[in-house]
Amino acid sequence: MSTALDDSRTALFAPAEIAGTVAEPRTPLTIVGRAADGLRGIALGDPPPGTTEHGRIPGIYPEWLGDRSFCATHGVRYPYVAGEMANGIATTAMVIEMARAEMLGFFGAGGLVPERVEKAVAEMAAAIPQDRAWGVNLIHSPNEPAIEEGVADVLVRHGVRHVSVSAFMAVTPAVVRCSATGLRQDSAGRVVRRTRVFAKISRPETAEAFLSPAPPEILTALVERGQLTPDEAVLAARVPVAEDVTVESDSGGHTDNRPLAALLPTIASLRDELTARYGYTCPVRVGAAGGLGTPQAVAAAFALGAAYVVTGSVNQTAVEAGVCDEAKRMLAQAGLADVIMAPAADMFELGVKVQVLRKGSMFAVRGLKLYEIYRAYDSLEAIPAAELAPLERDVFKASVVEAWAATERFWADRDPGELRRAATDPKHRMALLFRSYLGQSSRWAITGDEERRLDYQLWCGPALGSFNTWVRGSFLAEPERRTVVQIARNLMEGAAAVTRAQQLRSFGLAVPDSAFAFVPRPLA
Repeated sequence: MSTALDDSRTALFAPAEIAGTVAEPRTPLTIVGRAADGLRGIALGDPPPGTTEHGRIPGIYPEWLGDRSFCATHGVRYPYVAGEMANGIATTAMVIEMARAEMLGFFGAGGLVPERVEKAVAEMAAAIPQDRAWGVNLIHSPNEPAIEEGVADVLVRHGVRHVSVSAFMAVTPAVVRCSATGLRQDSAGRVVRRTRVFAKISRPETAEAFLSPAPPEILTALVERGQLTPDEAVLAARVPVAEDVTVESDSGGHTDNRPLAALLPTIASLRDELTARYGYTCPVRVGAAGGLGTPQAVAAAFALGAAYVVTGSVNQTAVEAGVCDEAKRMLAQAGLADVIMAPAADMFELGVKVQVLRKGSMFAVRGLKLYEIYRAYDSLEAIPAAELAPLERDVFKASVVEAWAATERFWADRDPGELRRAATDPKHRMALLFRSYLGQSSRWAITGDEERRLDYQLWCGPALGSFNTWVRGSFLAEPERRTVVQIARNLMEGAAAVTRAQQLRSFGLAVPDSAFAFVPRPLA
């Protein structure tokens, strides 16, 4: 803090001096008015001579910016989450470091087979103390329901206590199984959860499904299969599927590109309506994700009423992120508008898109061309030679025959049923081949395949551009110092400082714009 306030007999009135106090938001302040002209300023303790007291404000702590029940429920220090990034880009190392710093992180299990997820779960369970929180992602896989069920089985068997479900358009048996397994009643009759489900949503109708109790027909089916006990099913009818619903606005990857300022209040109102309808007695929290790349954005999310915040795109540039150094360099150069929507590998046939990096990559353009051809023709054989030649040369870098042979080998190992369907459905065969490019493009960015640099698929939203602008010239601009924990601490510390600056403005002080510009610094 500025030494100008070290003396309790001093009051500050100049905008620049007031701005100097904002970077230390934990310091309690007294709002004073100068007797000579009524100008408002700040002081420590009792008002100095020549001033009158208008009020006192306590310190602001990053730990207190969200809903206190979030930290209490999940056993974390901050209402902050490092969100999942598929294909293990949100690595076990990232989750472990977040847990050590008393924050929650989710391993990016999307796109991985259950065996790979099980290894990651075992690694995190061995490295993280029992009293620290950590979690794993369960992503909706409409084209591979066996994968979705298999990952859910891993999470249930290993008792993973935090599960973030994403890309779901409705509640599925896999989600309900994660949510309801282990439900019990305490001595006061309250429902106690073993597993905390976080649901990422971007539409009210999807939010309603997760904010409501599990559908009776799914509960009945799970009991009949022996995957839930009758008692668990009864208790599941009394609580929402998820008590933490993450409002995902304009984010990287799967997104509806909706603005947070419109979406979060809508979902919060829906939460209140459903809480009253079902008579929930437990806190049901609404968090914010998407577009959170600066302290100002994080502070704005909390000001909207977010119980917690979730970051994603910005963490891909962290030391612990599971992409190659060249991919991190590309991401670190992204600007606000250097993103584009492209076809999603996991929901290609449905026309679902993901938001990715445009600058320095041809992935989006080539992916969109594949979808255009898929819509236009019923089989690979129907594609005109003039359309096929650029695909073989630029996209597959092989003949269609060779590319299909590689695709066959992949699916023979992962799910032979897809090949049986492709044998009788030429359109599905074409989809599998096109999805092979979409799926591999993310892995090329992970492994650092230099021959495929122009095809790197890097999920990110506009938040990354604003983050890059914010950290420019600071210690976080140095790749080796940009850890997931330092990113988190600086966003939260900065959000507290921004909140303090706005608080002082609301008391009538002349707070300059510079007070809202928190400069990143190493934080312990």
